[in-house]
Amino acid sequence: MRSKILNEKGERSYALVFDTNDEPVRLLTRFAEEHAIKAARFTAIGAFSDAVVGYFDWEKKDYVRIPIREQVEVLALVGDIALDKGKPKLHAHVVLGKRDAAACGGHLLEAHVRPTLEVILTESPSHLVRQHDPQSGLALIRL
Repeated sequence: MRSKILNEKGERSYALVFDTNDEPVRLLTRFAEEHAIKAARFTAIGAFSDAVVGYFDWEKKDYVRIPIREQVEVLALVGDIALDKGKPKLHAHVVLGKRDAAACGGHLLEAHVRPTLEVILTESPSHLVRQHDPQSGLALIRL
């Protein structure tokens, strides 16, 4: 993954370009840790060789893992980064386009880039903090 700062006045913005076989969930989280990013939002387009998306099962209070085992276009990847127990945590949703133009999506759990993923990440000047929600079992942003 390569990165370049686009703006340092007000909200810092970065362009992040991922290469074939990069795992974006892990690398975005590491980027946030290395750059002390406490709150941010991002969007991306590109393609994956495979992915695992999640659907939150309310009764089980856990994600059902749905593997996508084919080349797909990243039609939309949107998310945020917020602190969870003092560390940056990624929350991303993705819409993927298949060869037959069918779309699928969900919570992005993992993926492998092929050939590229282009991310624009904008850091927020305010801190966002996740707190455990006892009803869902998830760490949710509380304002």
